[in-house]
Amino acid sequence: MFKKILIANRGEIAVRILRACHELGILVVAVYSESDRGALHVRYADEAYSLGSGPSDETYLARDKILGIAKEARADAIHPGYGFLAENREFAQACQKEGIIFVGPSGESLETMGRKIRAKSNMTQAQISVIPGSECPMDDKEEALKAANALGYPVLIKAVAGGGGKGIRRVDRGAQLFQAMNMARTEAKAAFGNDALYLEKYIPNARHIEFQILADHYGNIIHLFDRECSIQRRYQKILEECPSPYLDDTTRLRMAGVALSAAIAIKYSGAGTVEFLVDREKNFYYLELNARLQVEHPVTEMVTGVDIVKAQIRIAEGERLPLTQKDVEPIGASLVCRIYAEDPESNFLPSTGRIERLQIPGGPGVRVDLGIYEGYTVPIFYDPIIAKVIVWGRNRQEAILRMDRALQELVIKGIKTTIPFHRWLVNNHRFIQGDFDTNFLEEEYFQRKRDPSDSLQELACIATAIRAYEKDRKETDGHGV
Repeated sequence: MFKKILIANRGEIAVRILRACHELGILVVAVYSESDRGALHVRYADEAYSLGSGPSDETYLARDKILGIAKEARADAIHPGYGFLAENREFAQACQKEGIIFVGPSGESLETMGRKIRAKSNMTQAQISVIPGSECPMDDKEEALKAANALGYPVLIKAVAGGGGKGIRRVDRGAQLFQAMNMARTEAKAAFGNDALYLEKYIPNARHIEFQILADHYGNIIHLFDRECSIQRRYQKILEECPSPYLDDTTRLRMAGVALSAAIAIKYSGAGTVEFLVDREKNFYYLELNARLQVEHPVTEMVTGVDIVKAQIRIAEGERLPLTQKDVEPIGASLVCRIYAEDPESNFLPSTGRIERLQIPGGPGVRVDLGIYEGYTVPIFYDPIIAKVIVWGRNRQEAILRMDRALQELVIKGIKTTIPFHRWLVNNHRFIQGDFDTNFLEEEYFQRKRDPSDSLQELACIATAIRAYEKDRKETDGHGV
């Protein structure tokens, strides 16, 4: 059993993992960059060590520094969270070499799944439908242009070591390709320390649906059902829910079987997520297997009652899965809104500064995972997610209403956040009806903001409503009511 775990991450996910460790009676070692010296995960940890100042590759991506701290603190294991080193094969193998457990899949699995192209090849051999794409990393631009022309536009440029929407660009014609590759390469290098890229055919009007899996080291594997992840901007998820309102029982069962087959094909162990794109005819295609904890994991926890972080840790300790597939019974519906330190009215530009006031929602079925507090200064150097609001309801309608209420109660003053945007989203009639795909925000939010006639239409609707109200009031007054 682990006595001490180092968390090689920051923000709300570091706090989430820390809490799970403390509930298991495990001491926690935090690491932090100097800009995070006053962060919440540092305050809550049993021990904390500085990684120094500088960009991510000198702090949270600095493998040798983190391993050195783990040895100095005599940590039994390292939990990487998500992002940073979570899917870094070299780091996982270095941990193994030093006798420190990496809370995640083996270095061999990370090698396979981190190399997205090889992973897709393995899935094809396992007779799993995959999205057409390039068969090797695109190092040469002319080679990339040839591959894109062969696939047919539009195509997606994607980071080989990608995740979280980083290093992805859509290209609609050849003239855009080289600039898009340069931008994706720069972003991928900063986020993952790896700037390798590949191409993939873009599937329009698709739903992005994923399945959570848990697998131990003894061949036991289960799924924890599906999550809907189609509400995205810039290929980054912004709201997720469990279960998907799009899937029927037959398609859900078929996709779950394929998700398990995908994990079995590479002898996967730990917590992971198999992601799919689903078209309008409900044909589905393997997208990737994320060999780590997902940002949106809480919705699955709320619906199934399974603590995924604790399960990760117990699997890493060598325990067998305590559950069989028959033990997993989803109840109700759950949504999570990712709250970003961004200004929705200024094209979601990052917003940094001091948190002057923080009011956290509560009540039945409400959970908030956050890495901020009143007086905390949000730094500019990292992913802008600062909190997650998670709700559960007996059904999707109740969950949506509860989320709207929770967002009304959530107050963050001092910086701009995406709270107003999320309130718009959960009150949008198309979202409420489940009528959306990965293009939803582009069509329903961004396009309308760009259309000057839309604001005029909105004013006309308001004027009409005012006139109707005044007419109704006059008629009511005339009847002496």
